[in-house]
Amino acid sequence: MNYPIPATIEEIEALKENPVDEELIAAAIAGVVKIAQSKGQTLDDLTAEVLAEDDWLDPKQRQWLSQVVAQAWQSLKLEE
Repeated sequence: MNYPIPATIEEIEALKENPVDEELIAAAIAGVVKIAQSKGQTLDDLTAEVLAEDDWLDPKQRQWLSQVVAQAWQSLKLEE
């Protein structure tokens, strides 16, 4: 991967300086998962945040994203 997994919110914010591609999105998702895990959040906590109503994604997109986050969560847990 061309991008390291962000360890802080500031590092995730800094990703905005890069052109958006699949690797950038993967790094951002992995960073969000790692930060949530470091804060003691559960996968259910993070999934609830992803599924919360917002103006950015429609319900189908939020459901898809929650599945991607769950896969990332499991993958990152296996690396520990």
